[in-house]
Amino acid sequence: MKKVRLVEVKSEIAAGTRGASMGPDAIKIAALDYGSNLFKKIDSIEVQTENNLLFESTGSPYAKRIKGVYTVLERTANAVRNSLKNNEFPIVLAGDHSTAAGTISGIKMAYPKNRIGVIWVDAHADLHSPWTTPSGNMHGMPIAAVLNEDNATNKMNKPDKETLDLWTKIKKLGGIAPKIEWSDIVYIGLRDVEPEESYLLKKNKVKIFSTSEVKRNGVEKIARDTLAHLSRCQMIYISFDVDSMDSSISKGTGTPVRNGITEKEAGSLLVRLIQNEKVCCFEIAEVNPTLDKENLMAENTFEILQRVVSQLTT
Repeated sequence: MKKVRLVEVKSEIAAGTRGASMGPDAIKIAALDYGSNLFKKIDSIEVQTENNLLFESTGSPYAKRIKGVYTVLERTANAVRNSLKNNEFPIVLAGDHSTAAGTISGIKMAYPKNRIGVIWVDAHADLHSPWTTPSGNMHGMPIAAVLNEDNATNKMNKPDKETLDLWTKIKKLGGIAPKIEWSDIVYIGLRDVEPEESYLLKKNKVKIFSTSEVKRNGVEKIARDTLAHLSRCQMIYISFDVDSMDSSISKGTGTPVRNGITEKEAGSLLVRLIQNEKVCCFEIAEVNPTLDKENLMAENTFEILQRVVSQLTT
């Protein structure tokens, strides 16, 4: 039985669409609608955001609001590190997915000598850097940041010095870069990838389970194979972007993509993975109630969260 701690990061400055900062509260509203006291039972801390920057200019077109993003990532890293050091199991409820770079940094700061596996349940690879990003939105960069990866081979942008200095600070957060190895990432549900990201995935022979593999082989086999692939890691972090689910379900997210997994598959997969004793942290990102109908995405997500928490606390 683990002591669970919620780490709420209601930040959305790294997303392209507005509203993800309301995701954690939308999940709480879903809990109320279900008559659940989950949020009363679990201690929670809230990481201060920089969402006021949304009313100012974006700054660099290749890493929008990067100064604010760095600040939020640093705060998130410290919160996650402190939680782990207190022998808690942090569950990060995030707005946009850039937060994951802070979460992984926090795990590495708490356990600098440990090898960390990352299970990335997401439609997107999030492997861009300021050099390659087509949008400049930093929620497409967290995995590149923790890999210390610029993808120099595929440079197409010319970021200025201030942007690159801040990007270096993000990559070196916690004084360690890289924080994870290519061989220690597993993508599940990945299906919307830019050519620059494909190049890195192929070059580094990254383990990927497509939606069709999940459907064909079943959740149990995917979970087993994922954990087997990460058997050399001492700790495992699971990141769940709700757009991993099919766009018929995932309307309430900024970048929905067709041909995703179902909410039932997502829930069963996450519950199965979280049973592994190496799993030390879980994150949920990109619920956006402003794009949703009747808070459906948050309700689906809350049901998954509830299953994960009961798995951890029984």
